[in-house]
Amino acid sequence: MQKQLDRLPEQVYQRILKRIRLLAEDPRPAGSLKLKGIEFEYRIRIGDYRLRYKVDDDSCVVILSRCQHRKNVYD
Repeated sequence: MQKQLDRLPEQVYQRILKRIRLLAEDPRPAGSLKLKGIEFEYRIRIGDYRLRYKVDDDSCVVILSRCQHRKNVYD
């Protein structure tokens, strides 16, 4: 995940980092969508990029899985 973030342009990186920090307060913010066919996995849209993550409510943890351009994130 960190490698994916490191490859992003700085301006995009800062926008995504801000949204990641907000997930700590609300793991299912307005605009987040539950992914079909994948248990406990959500995605949020950040411009042309998508952040995929899982929410473990039992241990209050958000696990980031992918952050890529929208054309590549679902591969």
